[in-house]
Amino acid sequence: MNKVSIRFFDDREVRAVWDDVGAKWWFSVLDIVAVLTNQCDYAKTRNYWKYLKAKLKKENSELVSGTIQLKLVANDGKRYLTDLLDYNGIIALGKEFPGKSANRFIEWFTYSDETIDAKSKHKAYALFESSFIESIEVGTTKGLRQIHGYLFGGLYDFAGQIRTKNISKGGFQFAMVQFLDNSLRTIELMHENSFDEIVNKYVEMNVAHPFMEGNGRSTRIWLDLILKKRLKNVLTGVR
Repeated sequence: MNKVSIRFFDDREVRAVWDDVGAKWWFSVLDIVAVLTNQCDYAKTRNYWKYLKAKLKKENSELVSGTIQLKLVANDGKRYLTDLLDYNGIIALGKEFPGKSANRFIEWFTYSDETIDAKSKHKAYALFESSFIESIEVGTTKGLRQIHGYLFGGLYDFAGQIRTKNISKGGFQFAMVQFLDNSLRTIELMHENSFDEIVNKYVEMNVAHPFMEGNGRSTRIWLDLILKKRLKNVLTGVR
């Protein structure tokens, strides 16, 4: 896991780390609590979270069990163990704070144009309007890498790069790294002459999940281009 510092809600900085294995972000709970309580005093923020954490633990809340600890760099330059929650955990935490401020935070956290998801979505729309889309190889791994690189360039360091680590989601293991190259070559050779063949090819690419993150949007556009070329039709669009 590598620390990533991001600018967050109301121009407050929140610390976050990227989990290569889980392919997701973990956010500092104390930073979020400071935002939701509009508190700048670290000691008061820490005590508030300590109280809330104890309360939630007595209620057997899954929010507490979903918390992990990692050492993050604080303002004094030293590393301290810090409670972290993933995306869903932060949404659940926000709901523990009543009031318009918490609602505004949840709405921003979920839909902000500053999120990677929103930025890549804007890039996806731009891709369909650009001349670059005409140069993308259709139905190949290279073409998929071109799409991913366009959508996530400047957002992820690994934009357009095939992953070198194993990943899973919801207990499902995607293609193992040692077999990934062979899997991608096999997928490239799959027929795409009918709707069923194209969908089967898309499903296999989704199972392969060649990137650390951003597979869904990239692969859907990849599917669109195949459908457009082979069947003169597009079904999925930008999501």
